[in-house]
Amino acid sequence: MIRSIVTLECTVCKNRNYSTTKNKRTTPDKLQFSKFCNTCRKHTVHKEAK
Repeated sequence: MIRSIVTLECTVCKNRNYSTTKNKRTTPDKLQFSKFCNTCRKHTVHKEAK
């Protein structure tokens, strides 16, 4: 299986809010999105967690 499920973590409050899938073969680096965090109540950068 090439695609794997990854968890996205807020860089401000360290809360794990989102999960998504990624292709490890085409994107070996960590994902980074700007998404809404319910704890911070604003849009923050969410990075891929281990």
